Amino acid sequence: MEVSLHRLKLLRELERRGTVTAVAAALNYTVSAVSQQLALLEREVGTPLFDRRGRRIVLTEAGLSLAGHAETILGAVEDAAHAMESARAGVGTTLTAGVWASVATALLPAGLAELVRDHPGITVRTRELAPEDTTGAVRDGSLDLAFVLDYSTYAMARVPELARVPIAVESVHAVVPRGSLAAESVRLADLADAPWILSRARSHYGRAVRIACREAGFEPEVRHEAGEQSTALALVAAGLGVTLASDLGLGTHGADVDVIPLADALTRTVSIAYRERDARREPLRAFVEAFAEAARGLGLEAP
Repeated sequence: MEVSLHRLKLLRELERRGTVTAVAAALNYTVSAVSQQLALLEREVGTPLFDRRGRRIVLTEAGLSLAGHAETILGAVEDAAHAMESARAGVGTTLTAGVWASVATALLPAGLAELVRDHPGITVRTRELAPEDTTGAVRDGSLDLAFVLDYSTYAMARVPELARVPIAVESVHAVVPRGSLAAESVRLADLADAPWILSRARSHYGRAVRIACREAGFEPEVRHEAGEQSTALALVAAGLGVTLASDLGLGTHGADVDVIPLADALTRTVSIAYRERDARREPLRAFVEAFAEAARGLGLEAP
């Protein structure tokens, strides 16, 4: 029996994610393309791998068995690739990293400069994702690593196959229109009556801020939903409300806002996540070290 590694990967992802639609979305394929490849895999092995139940397919016993073997086979292929990578001592290695807006703006240039200086043989490709989408992409192998974050009020769910290395701890600040609040520090409760500018409630940041406000005794009145921190800061500058921003998120703020320290203890930890099986990859370790050094240079060193 000869089967395609690509199709085995699709089978593994179907076992993990449950639906063809979810597999297609995670791997940037069309639903029809995934369905066609899975049908070809079934023909290759010569035994039913799926039961059709209405518009859904579920794995048969044979399908579940092959998905388990696919995990082993794909892992062995990755291990062989990493062994060859080590033999080349990092020369010609390419890492794909998941980033999000504020880390891409403030931390990414400094970290890549560190990496290029000390490890010129490592090439980095980046893909911008929402913070809540990065760990799934690392787990399925679409990314080698990704930046993830945890707020002191709300941590990201842990994925068992992934390790995390904290590289930076940021303070979170209140951002208000210029001259609207004369204070050296402010409590969240002091902003209870202001209109707020936040990302949607289901985003990691939006949920973390709403939890912090509830702990301070109020529900923020969200006047404007803004997914990008730069958009939120522009709306604050226009006098349309208040928001919160971390140290890295403040990289795009202009002169028409005041940044005021929060009296509430609200912080954000930036970590790099990668698969535990990749922990001994030298290029990956070099990437983590370079970005930890860059965070130190920005005054954001993690404990």
